[in-house]
Formats: sequence, structure tokens, C-alpha cells
Amino acid sequence: MKKILIWGTGDRAKKFIREQCHDQILGFIETEKSADTFMGKPVFGSHEIPHRYDYIVVANSYVTQIHDLCQKSAIDLRKVIFLYGVEYRVGLTDPCIIREVLSEKNYLDYCMRFGLSDHTFVDEDALEYQKRNKRPGFFIQEQYMWPIIRDKYAYAGGIHNYFCQDLWAARLVIRSGVKQHFDIGSRLDGFIAHLLAADIEVTMIDVRKFPGEVAGLHTIVDDATTLHQIPDESLESVSALCSLEHFGLGRYGDPIDPEACFTCFESIQKKLKPGGKLYLSLPVGKERVEFNAHRVFYAATVVACFSSLQLQEFSCTSLGKMEYDVDLHKYDGDEHNGEYRYGLFYFVKGI
Repeated sequence: MKKILIWGTGDRAKKFIREQCHDQILGFIETEKSADTFMGKPVFGSHEIPHRYDYIVVANSYVTQIHDLCQKSAIDLRKVIFLYGVEYRVGLTDPCIIREVLSEKNYLDYCMRFGLSDHTFVDEDALEYQKRNKRPGFFIQEQYMWPIIRDKYAYAGGIHNYFCQDLWAARLVIRSGVKQHFDIGSRLDGFIAHLLAADIEVTMIDVRKFPGEVAGLHTIVDDATTLHQIPDESLESVSALCSLEHFGLGRYGDPIDPEACFTCFESIQKKLKPGGKLYLSLPVGKERVEFNAHRVFYAATVVACFSSLQLQEFSCTSLGKMEYDVDLHKYDGDEHNGEYRYGLFYFVKGI
């Protein structure tokens, strides 16, 4: 069992330990020491690194600074493994030793980061396959090797915010019984696909070009801010899932216009028929613009902007989980901390 030090005390260091690290961890190193212990182990400053270790694993992204410190401190770089933040491998590069030190999950992450596939489980699996294979036509040939290492420990797909919002809206649209639906900039490979599979014809408008033609999908490549392409009171069913918050910020090549999303809010209300339905998803929380990515809205602001419609449902999705029938002001102070919460609004236009 190797004795290792981990340079870093953040999420990446925690992930490294969580992903099958079986070596004896002597402790952690911080370039500028901020604590005496981390995860029950001692923390050393960069000028007090103990000498009795086998390897140092650098589990943070400040590799240039750490690399320079190692050279200045005469630390043997042949005993240092850099996991992140380098365009080419530096320090220890022997794959056999690295695999032994990192253990399989961490080593596969390392290989994916640097585009490597040698000395992985694929080599061992190929040998086992060749020994057991009895069909000449399916004997492994070198020219047809196509090693994939990322899938062994991957989840079977993802249940994330987009998955939840698309499923939420698709269920409501399908249950409504409409046969024609109008969409503004939602996801083709999620929500739109759900509707097409239910034999609902979709007309979709987006400022971006579409990748191809699909049966049942009609496309308009244009700015949707005013929806001038659509007659007033002509739409029975409309959606805009995580699209309107981007309007007017230039992110997708659209003109800069601070009022663009609010103009579109008004336009949607004009284009809906009496009794028409709107399915809307927007980031909600502490209100602000995070230029040029998107806007975040108070949920109450959204409801006020759609004053000619009646709110039927306000739900939320965050961290891949749904929360139904949420109070409009519940997340007014939410700053998200890197994980956005989408407000899901279902409106109906009065008759």
C-alpha cells in the first residue's frame, strides 16, 4: 500500500478519496495552509511537507503554481501526479504506477482527461474476450479496436433539471388533447421529441438554424421577440422552456435588448386564443441578470408579467427533483450556488 499526500482540500480531493482510493493517506497539502485537519487527516502547508511519502496527488486546478512550488522546493516531480488543469502530462507519467496509486475509477478519470486508453481494464477485457470467443468472424482485430472507457462507472443516463421540465410540460400538453402546438426555443431532443412521439404536430421558432427536418415538426428561423410571424389570438397551445430568459442578451446572436424577454411575454399573451394554454420554464430565485448567460426572475414577477393569463400551476425543479405547487415567494432569496432552480408555470388565457 502506497503512502500518499493529496495536494488540495476541496471537492476534487473529496472526489478522489470517494472514488476508490485505497492507499494510505498521510494527509493533505494546502499551498497556503488554512486549517490543521481535513477529513480527519493533518493538513500541511507547502513549506512543511513531510518527507516520508511515496507520491503526491495534486487534486486541484492550480497546477502551474504547484508545479513551480515543487521545483523551487526541490520536490521530485517524478513522485507527483497532476490530475487536473494541464494540457499535457507533467510530473509522474508512468501509467502502470499511476493506475496503482489512483485505483481504477480515479485512473479512468485521469485517462479520459488526457485522452489515454492504454493500461486500462479494456486491455484485460480484450484478452479475456479473445480466450473465450469461439466465432472466427468476431475475433478482435487491432485495426477495429475502439476502446471506450468512460461508460464503466457512468450512470444509465441522467435525470436532471431539463429532463424534469421537459417531462412536466410534455405530460400537460399531451393530456390537454391538442393536436397542434407552438414552441419557442425549447429542446429538440427532449420536450419536442416527446410531443412528436405522441403524434402532436409542432411548429417551433428559434433564432438559430435547425439541424435537419423531422416529420411533424415545422420550423421558423427568426427572432421570436414580437412573434410578428403569428396572427393574434391564433395559438391554442404554446411553450417556452428555458428560452425566454436569454432573449436580448446576444448569447445566441440576437440583438441586444434589455426589454426583449418582457416584450415576448406580452407577445405570447396576444397570440394565445381565449382558453389557450402556456407552459413556461424560467430560472427563479433572487432576481438579476447574469450577463450574457440568462436572467433569473422572482416567480411573482413572471406571474405579474402575464397578467392577462390565469396561473394554474407553479412548480419547480432543482437537482433533478420536482417540487409541486410551490409558494410564489418561497425562493425569492435563492442565489442557487451553482445549481439553478427552474420555475415551471402553467397558464390559461381567460375566455
